Amino acid sequence: MLDGFGVVAISIFGIQLKTEGSLRTAVPGIPTQSAFDKCLQRYIGALGARVICDNIPGLVSRQRQLCQRYPDIMRSVGEGAREWIRECQHQFRHHRWNCTTLDRDHTVFGRVMLRSSREAAFVYAISSAGVVHAITRACSQGELSVCSCDPYTRGRHHDQRGDFDWGGCSDNIHYGVRFAKAFVDAKEKRLKDARALMNLHNNRCGRTAVRRFLKLECKCHGVSGSCTLRTCWRALSDFRRTGDYLRRRYDGAVQVMATQDGANFTAARQGYRRATRTDLVYFDNSPDYCVLDKAAGSLGTAGRVCSKTSKGTDGCEIMCCGRGYDTTRVTRVTQCECKFHWCCAVRCKECRNTVDVHTCKAPKKAEWLDQT
Repeated sequence: MLDGFGVVAISIFGIQLKTEGSLRTAVPGIPTQSAFDKCLQRYIGALGARVICDNIPGLVSRQRQLCQRYPDIMRSVGEGAREWIRECQHQFRHHRWNCTTLDRDHTVFGRVMLRSSREAAFVYAISSAGVVHAITRACSQGELSVCSCDPYTRGRHHDQRGDFDWGGCSDNIHYGVRFAKAFVDAKEKRLKDARALMNLHNNRCGRTAVRRFLKLECKCHGVSGSCTLRTCWRALSDFRRTGDYLRRRYDGAVQVMATQDGANFTAARQGYRRATRTDLVYFDNSPDYCVLDKAAGSLGTAGRVCSKTSKGTDGCEIMCCGRGYDTTRVTRVTQCECKFHWCCAVRCKECRNTVDVHTCKAPKKAEWLDQT
């Protein structure tokens, strides 16, 4: 039925995205929303939402119901998935684990998601945030029939600058959070084990992160822009702010263990601080991601570009795990000395720049390349 389309399963919340191409790279491999819409609308039109949703592997009963009832929102879920994958790859672009997606792997990130690590914690949080952000934006842009602007921003209000009137179209964060919670959490609520408890906690962290960066935008009214009257509305911030925040939460993630009744967390070791509602939590230590290890889901760092001078995670010493690096001299052609010519063209020269590119060496022992 889906021949000719790459099927990438976003198993984190149990839905498969039918996309044209691979999600292996951050931008070029991610299809446009219009391509996704055309594909989904074609199949929904021909087969109906019920048939489509019934044939998506991994959905639990509640998710199938929501999929069948709100097929237009499923398009926003798909857009949210692409957005958070892009953001994940941006946040970890200079790290050994760089949020690489795997072709034809139903888990998207491979076996790395089977471990209850801080990487898994980040992925659950950023994925939940991406769904909230996409649905909220779709509501206020009039793309969904079931929601629109925030109905609670009415009348007068005040802030540090004084009184203002609610107006315009505030982003409907309430609906975005409510639907994302119902859909994304549905699978975890059925399982009721320690890993599900961890996932639910990190999902909530992702949702609250989007709400955290709602901003107040205002328009002034008055003589000569005196701002004697203001009309304001709430707007989503760029998703990058949410990604930056969750990345900081990842750096400070708290290792925990489930309590005996399985209803809460406790510190993994005596002396460890307790996790708060805003902390990402994890159970298992992460692999070092230095070498290819299929069992751990590590792709290794052989061939990764590194910086010879950096002392950070993108530096060759850390990125290459002490194995050393190869240096290749390459010539890059870029446009330079661009000038505007009346009217109306910009003309540039071609500049050639020779640079050294450093890439991590592979492990010396052949057996390290294929640990299982």
